[in-house]
Amino acid sequence: MSQIFGDFVEISSSENQEFLAIGFSPGSIPLQQRWRNNGLSANFMADYVTTFFPKSEEDFSTQHRQAEIQSAVSFIANELLENAMKFSDNSCSYPIQIKINLSSEWLSFWVVNSIAPEKIESFQDYIQTLLNSDPQEMYINQIEENLEDGNSSRLGYLTMINDYQANLGWKFETVKMDSEIYIVTTVVKLAI
Repeated sequence: MSQIFGDFVEISSSENQEFLAIGFSPGSIPLQQRWRNNGLSANFMADYVTTFFPKSEEDFSTQHRQAEIQSAVSFIANELLENAMKFSDNSCSYPIQIKINLSSEWLSFWVVNSIAPEKIESFQDYIQTLLNSDPQEMYINQIEENLEDGNSSRLGYLTMINDYQANLGWKFETVKMDSEIYIVTTVVKLAI
């Protein structure tokens, strides 16, 4: 089984791209303790990427550009890690992986995690809604719904699209280990 949604492209590790990859064992510590690690990992990735965008103390535009990139990477990496941790299939030990690639035109995030079979359909339905709706209108509706419900969910992908003009794609597939495991790969691309 392999299904693709949105603007999914495989990320290659060619010689002319810089990349950073981090892996997590989903069951090693409780989810609540993981949240802090997600932020630290996202900030580390952001700091790493900004080294490729040197700033000049005399040129304010380079400082501003570096700060914009650092903020975008930190936000997107954190959201992707939180989603991966929250929705991973806890019944298997498939690792959660995040990778960021830097090319001359794009910053590309690649996150892979397991997903429980019973959650696949609802996630794919949400993706279809996201792809077929006006993202700004959907964002406003989601904020209103969250205010009524008292939560803050389902804003990550919408923020990536609306605030960072990100392109998103997903690939659902089955891998064979000790048993069949369902995985989802999320790709987020930012023009630089």
